[in-house]
Amino acid sequence: MTTAQSSAQSAPTPPIDDIDDIDVCLAPTEFLDFTDPKVMEYAQTAVDGATGPVEAAVRLFYKVRDGIRYNPYSAVYERDAFKASVIVGLKRSFCVPKAILLAATGRAVGIPSRLGFGDVRNHLASEKLTESMGTDIFVFHGFAEFYLNGKWLKATPAFNIEMCDRFGVKALEFDGKSDALFHEYDQENRRHMEYIRYRGSFVDFPYETMFEAFREVYGYEFAGNEKMQDFRTKSTDDAMFE
Repeated sequence: MTTAQSSAQSAPTPPIDDIDDIDVCLAPTEFLDFTDPKVMEYAQTAVDGATGPVEAAVRLFYKVRDGIRYNPYSAVYERDAFKASVIVGLKRSFCVPKAILLAATGRAVGIPSRLGFGDVRNHLASEKLTESMGTDIFVFHGFAEFYLNGKWLKATPAFNIEMCDRFGVKALEFDGKSDALFHEYDQENRRHMEYIRYRGSFVDFPYETMFEAFREVYGYEFAGNEKMQDFRTKSTDDAMFE
C-alpha cells in the first residue's frame, strides 16, 4: 500500500447533510466494495425478477435482514471486517455490517444508497448485556438509506425475523415507500427502542468516527474490554434479550 493510500484510509469519513450529486451514492468505496463478484452475485440473486428499483430495494432489505442473524458479539472490529465483500459471507453479525451490506447491494443494482447512524436506548436489553456495556445506549446504530422516487428512505435490517418472533419484538417491515426504523414499543406495548441522537448520513462507512464514538460513550474500545470479551465468548444469537 502506498503512503497516499494509507492516508486516504485513515482519514475520517465526514457526514453529509444532503447530496446534490446522486452519482457519489452509486460508486464503489473502500467499505461498500460492491464490485466484488460475491457481492454482485448476492445482489443480483436477490433482485432477479424485480419490476423496478422499489421492489429491488425491498427484496434486498429482506435478504439482508433475515439472511444474516443478529448477534453483535460475533463480530470482529478490524477494518477489513466492515467491507461488504467480507460481510457477504457471514451467517451472523450486528447492525453496522448488515447496513453496510444492504447499502452496497443497493448500489450494485443501481439504487443510490448511503449509510445512516444514530444512538438508541434499548429498554429491553438484557441485564447481562447492559452490565457488560455499562449502559443501555447502543452507540452508532447503523441503517441503510435508499434514494427511491425522489426521496431518501431509511431501512434498518438489524433484527432477523426469527429473533423478533422469539422475543415478541415487532419485526421491521420495509415497503420502499416509507422509513423502516426501530419500533418504540414491542408487541406487548413495552418500551423498546428510543432514538436519542442522529449522527448523520455517510457516503462510506466512517470507521474512525465510530470508534471515537465508542470511546466517547463507553470509555473503551469494545474489542479491548475484558467484560465485553467474556460476554462475547458466552453469548448466543439471542444475547440482546437473554
